[in-house]
Amino acid sequence: MNRRSFIRTIGGSGLVLAAGGFGLTGCDQMPDSAIAPWKGPAADLSDREWMLSYAMLAPNPHNMQPWLVDLSRENEITLFVDPTRLLPETDPYGRQILIGQGTFLELLSIAARQKSYRADISIFPQGEPADGTLDIAKAPVAQIKIFKEAAIAPDPLFTQITKRRSNKEGYEEKYLSHEDLTALSALPLNGGERVGFATTSDTIVPLREFARQAILTEMTTPRTLLESIERTRIGAEEIAKNPDGIDLNGPLFWWLKRLDLMTPEKAMTPGTMAYQGGIDYAMGWVEGTYNMGWLTTADNSRTAEVNVGRTYVRLNLMATATGVAMHPVSQVLQEYPEMQDIQTAFLEHLQISGQETVQMFYRLGYQEPVSPSPRRKLPDIVMG
Repeated sequence: MNRRSFIRTIGGSGLVLAAGGFGLTGCDQMPDSAIAPWKGPAADLSDREWMLSYAMLAPNPHNMQPWLVDLSRENEITLFVDPTRLLPETDPYGRQILIGQGTFLELLSIAARQKSYRADISIFPQGEPADGTLDIAKAPVAQIKIFKEAAIAPDPLFTQITKRRSNKEGYEEKYLSHEDLTALSALPLNGGERVGFATTSDTIVPLREFARQAILTEMTTPRTLLESIERTRIGAEEIAKNPDGIDLNGPLFWWLKRLDLMTPEKAMTPGTMAYQGGIDYAMGWVEGTYNMGWLTTADNSRTAEVNVGRTYVRLNLMATATGVAMHPVSQVLQEYPEMQDIQTAFLEHLQISGQETVQMFYRLGYQEPVSPSPRRKLPDIVMG
C-alpha cells in the first residue's frame, strides 16, 4: 500500500499527520539486505552461482521464491520445488508454483548466455508429477546442463532482468500505444501457446469486473485470505528477517503496527482498518487498469505450465524494455471451489473451450517504476 492509497483508505486522518509531525517520514524503509540481489551478483561467485543470482529475481506467486537447487554435479543444476513454500489454499494443484519454476528457468537460461554458456534444460527428467501441490515437490522440475560456447549470442533481454517489476499501483488512464502493443504481440511463443490483449474501453470493462470479483472472493474467503496474511511481512524488521512474501513497510505501517491497528488478527476481521484497507487497496489498482492480457496453453500438462512461465517472464522483460508496467492478477484462474463460478464465466467470455487453459492473466499499462520486491539470499535455495 503506497501513501496515496493509504490516505484514500483512512481519509487523511491524524495518523498521516503524526508520521510527518514526529519526523518519521524516512523511517521503516526497505532494508538494503532485502533488495541487495537486485544490484547484481558479487564478482567472486562461480559461474553457476552468478546465473542463479539472476534466476532468483524471477516473478513467482506470492513472492514465496519456491526454488531449491542441487549443485552437487559439476556443470549441472537440478531444480526442485521447495515443499515448504507452497500455496495449498489458492493454488491447490501447484499450477502457479510450476509457472514460477518456469520463470526461474528462463532467467537462468538468459543469464547463462551472458556468460557464454548454453543451458540445456530437461523438464521433469523423471516424468511429470501428479495433480497435487505435494506431488510437484517429490521429483526434479528440471535438469540443467551448462556448456561453454564462445560463439553463443547474449540475449538482448538480459539487461532488463534487474529492472523488471510487478507494478501493483494504479496505472495511468491510457490504452497501450500501437507501437507498444505491436512489440508485445511479437512475443515468441512455444507450441500450443496463445497470447491475447484487451486494450480498448469496450474490451477492458468486463475483464476488469472479472478481476474485481475474483479478488473480492479471495479476500473475503477466510482460508484464502489467511494464506496471504500468513505470508505478509509488515515493517523493515520482519522483511529483513524473511525477505519473501508480501511486503508492507514505511512510516504509515510503522504507525499502524505500533498502534496495534495492523495485526494478523485485525487483518482477518471484517470492519477493521486493516481488513478494509486491504480490500480498498486492491480495488484501487483494479480500477486503475486500462489494459489486460492473458496467456493460454493448448492443454494443462505440467510441462506446459512450466514452459508458459518461461514465456510469461520474457513478456514481462519485453514490457520493461518498452516502458510498459505489468502485474499478474491471476486470482480468477485459481482452482478452489469458491472461485469456480466466476472462473467459468471468465472462460466463457474469452471463448476458452476444450483442453485450452488460461495460465496467466495480467494488467498492462503506464506508471512510474516501483521499488523491487525482497529476495532471499542465494545460499537459502542451495540444497545440502
